[in-house]
Amino acid sequence: MPAPAPPSRRLHSTILLLHLSLLHATTTTTPTPTPPPHPDLPALLSFKSSSDISNNLVSWTHSPDPCNHTTPFIGVSCLHNRVTGLVLEKLNLHNRFDSLTSLVKLRVLSLKHNHLTGPIPNLSNLTSLKLLLLSHNQLSGDFPPSLPSLFRLDLSYNNISGPIPATVNRLTHLLTLRLENNRISGSIDFINLPNLNDLNISMNNVTGKIPVTLSGFSESVFLNNSGLCGLPDRECANSRPDIPSPVPVPVPSTAAVLGKNNDRGSGKNKISTVAVIAIIIGDVLVLALVSLLLYCYFSGKKINGNNNVIKKSEKSVYPSSTASSFEKGRMVFFDGTRKFELEDLLRASAEMLGKGGLGTAYKAVLDDGNVVAVKRLKEVAVGGKREFEQQMEVMGRLRHPNVVSLKAYYFAKDEKLLVYEYMSNGNLFWLLHGNRGPGRTPLDWSTRLKIAAGAASGLAFIHTFGPSLKLTHGNIKSTNILLDRSGNACISDVGHSAITPPAAAPRSVGYRAPELLSANNRKSTQKSDVYSFGVLLMELLTGKCPSVDNSGLLDLPRWVRSVVKEEWTAELFDLELMRYKDIEEEMVGLLQVALSCTSGAPDQRPTMDYVVKMIHDIDGVEVSPCRDAVDSASDSP
Repeated sequence: MPAPAPPSRRLHSTILLLHLSLLHATTTTTPTPTPPPHPDLPALLSFKSSSDISNNLVSWTHSPDPCNHTTPFIGVSCLHNRVTGLVLEKLNLHNRFDSLTSLVKLRVLSLKHNHLTGPIPNLSNLTSLKLLLLSHNQLSGDFPPSLPSLFRLDLSYNNISGPIPATVNRLTHLLTLRLENNRISGSIDFINLPNLNDLNISMNNVTGKIPVTLSGFSESVFLNNSGLCGLPDRECANSRPDIPSPVPVPVPSTAAVLGKNNDRGSGKNKISTVAVIAIIIGDVLVLALVSLLLYCYFSGKKINGNNNVIKKSEKSVYPSSTASSFEKGRMVFFDGTRKFELEDLLRASAEMLGKGGLGTAYKAVLDDGNVVAVKRLKEVAVGGKREFEQQMEVMGRLRHPNVVSLKAYYFAKDEKLLVYEYMSNGNLFWLLHGNRGPGRTPLDWSTRLKIAAGAASGLAFIHTFGPSLKLTHGNIKSTNILLDRSGNACISDVGHSAITPPAAAPRSVGYRAPELLSANNRKSTQKSDVYSFGVLLMELLTGKCPSVDNSGLLDLPRWVRSVVKEEWTAELFDLELMRYKDIEEEMVGLLQVALSCTSGAPDQRPTMDYVVKMIHDIDGVEVSPCRDAVDSASDSP
């Protein structure tokens, strides 16, 4: 029989077993922590239980996280792990949707073509809501309270009643107001929505006069309102309702007025009449004589001055003081270019297109009808004729559909000219920023994406042309993106940075990469071109000038990054893009390309070849065939 263990060893074993048992108990009894419920899930499930009688939202029960990409909720889109979009159209939804008012981050709510009933709930908690589309339901009650952030409101084909409240004018960003086929009553003469471009209040009970602020819309948007006046076939009884109808007052005749002097004798009446007639005839004769003298004077001046005017227009590109220097130079043409002589340029009618750091550009129409763009250089940085010719030879070999072709050049001691193909559709700057106001034709999303892809292809070609040359552009900006007659984007001023003196270097600070802003580093690189192109993409997306805004200086890349970092708001994208359908994914994709191009570290920026690929991938995103329609739920970011 073995000897019993010493007490100290038995105590040690007991303590060890106790520790092991406690460890096992802790391991087996400690519950696994459960993640907190998603804050938007209760509102979604409550809506499903009350409205989804056909169980079309069955995917909402597969996961406790509506923003989980692996098990997505039908019709739900998220941003920063919160529900921001709810598009539930044609799903046979019934009853009310009050529970959805808890989705405080909601930006898009579309419940079109369902069977929802009851009044529209109080949506004042949805301060980020941009699109509210509730058409083709059975909603009743009054017009909903205003939501100042709304861009589009569609309540058509419901049973909304009562007047439109005056608070509707608080919707200063509103682009669309669709109210047709309801029971809305009252006057609309107070409506003043400055950005409204899509309106329909037909088939209601609206009365009164159509206000001036809505007079630009077609007659069809006001039809079937029996009490509404101001239509072509239903003019208002009083064109100025604020002025009471005048009381008829007897107006004395001319004879009666003249008869006031008849007390002195009837002969004076005849004399007064003859005097009036004589004065009228005299005035007519004097006016005819003055007109004849003015006609003769200006006709003679025009005849005598026509030749001088023509000569001035012919020589407006090239001052006469330098005419002698032309004889010392020669026009050099590149392959495939129709040849013309310098005298042809001198005889051409010229129109100045603009001035830049390198010189002045003109549109010249030759005698044979050909149109070219001529840039007269002020000064160049190359040492002499040989260096200039070498640089022109490189520029003349650049042939690409998205690069403006150099057709010819002229070199003399005191005169240097560059001749380009003429781009008839202007530049991107004016398409984006020109005539921002009533009557402007907006630059649509498809065109902007096409311009981005074309400009990227052109810049990528420049960067890869002759790998040993490592060509750069050096001044990518919206004024240097021209459009040909087919709307293709073409990069202009290629190679100008290589011949521009440092003192005359372009000062487009808003596009310049951070590494070029220091006084010690002014030489552009391909990576600095990529940065400038990224700023150009941001300009396309936001509609804002990169360097100047209404409030003063604007660092566009910094502003865009701050908006993305803080919260994704509608302020980021151009207001003119809000009308187009199903483009949010494409806009966000292009924004990601722009952010990548404007990275602060040059080595973190992509090459232009890769930028082209990324933009083409965006262009390949599957979209609705009716992308340009204006009645969609998802055309607002």
